[in-house]
Amino acid sequence: MRSADLVIRNCNQIVTNKGPAPKHGKSMGQVLVIEKGFIASKKGKIIEMGSEPEFRKKVSLEKGGTEIDGSGMTAVPGFVDSHTHLPFGGSREHEFGLRIQGYSYQELAAKGMGIQTTVNATRLVSKKELTSLCLKRLDSMLLHGTTMEEAKSGYGLNLEDEIKQLETLKDVNAVHPIDIIPTFLGAHEVPKEYKTRKKDYIHLLTHSILPKVKKKNLAEFFDVFCEEGVYSLDETRELSEAALKAGFKLRIHADEFVPLGGTELAAELKAASADHLIAITDKGIDSLASGSTVATLLPGVSFFLMMDKKAPARKLIDQNAAVSLATDFNPGSSMTESMLFIMQLGVYSLQMTIEEALTASTLNPAFSLGREERTGSLEIGKDMDLVLFDAPNYQYIVYHFGVNSVRHVIKKGEIVVKDGTLEKAEN
Repeated sequence: MRSADLVIRNCNQIVTNKGPAPKHGKSMGQVLVIEKGFIASKKGKIIEMGSEPEFRKKVSLEKGGTEIDGSGMTAVPGFVDSHTHLPFGGSREHEFGLRIQGYSYQELAAKGMGIQTTVNATRLVSKKELTSLCLKRLDSMLLHGTTMEEAKSGYGLNLEDEIKQLETLKDVNAVHPIDIIPTFLGAHEVPKEYKTRKKDYIHLLTHSILPKVKKKNLAEFFDVFCEEGVYSLDETRELSEAALKAGFKLRIHADEFVPLGGTELAAELKAASADHLIAITDKGIDSLASGSTVATLLPGVSFFLMMDKKAPARKLIDQNAAVSLATDFNPGSSMTESMLFIMQLGVYSLQMTIEEALTASTLNPAFSLGREERTGSLEIGKDMDLVLFDAPNYQYIVYHFGVNSVRHVIKKGEIVVKDGTLEKAEN
């Protein structure tokens, strides 16, 4: 008999993928469902899960422990959001209005708006203000079931403000329940002061900013926006190889609007993920089918930009790729903190099954962040990162859309959202 400090009992369902990660193709749709499930943790780690009465024979709640009645609720792993642009200043609702009038994302960027607007705002905001903004956004993410996320810089585009963004991520990671994995995205755009001197900016990135970020240990990953009018395929290779040499892992914004071959490059360089992929080619899909690079799809972008074209999730999965979903939370092309909504879009917009969308929101993104041994699924020995939904079964989580059905969120065995309200940590 093992003692637990947290027991969640009598859930309508406990639903998770499990086993080796990432899940490719058909295995993305194979989930474990425990009816009338029980799950227990000790010091933040899962120690047992199953159905009564077998569970009761193995586990007892220690004196002073916490027990949650999961009746009427469905438990799934905490969401892992593997592509966000968390630290930024300002907002761009004015541009949103222009796009409703017919301007494209690219046309606005050509007018000096887009990413450059947010770069200007982020450079002006103080680190204290940026920290406050990030904490507020993280609270919103937590309320929607996210327990781990990747977060990128990329709205500084100079040494001072890239460092400011990354140091802010380090600071908020130390105090907020959501685990943050930082990515250096100095190659998000070419800053306006280098528009006619792109080679000089690439030199600044590779010989000055990137080494300083590494020396300060402020980022685990390096990312680059491989796109027409931003960084070419050759420039992406140059930047990525410099980052690999410096000791960073790779993520690449690839084939979002124009198919430049960024996906194939990501697979060749064994990047952790190739992200966006709205314009991916058949060759790009083939390059992901047998490798470890995860196809990270961001359906909020097509939705927010009101695009007819979407990432070919169905084809990627049918060709045996490992697919994940993420918010791409940012002020210009996907202004949402809700992984719940993104999971729903994976089904409604990308024609994924509910099981595939769940795996793509939990275990596969955890793998792309190198955290699959800790989180992303509900298994003995892993962190007790779990979301309880007001839902009689896991299908209902997607079926009932447009509302936040998260009731409780558990992070490393601690209740951080209770009855839809943030639990404030005691000092």
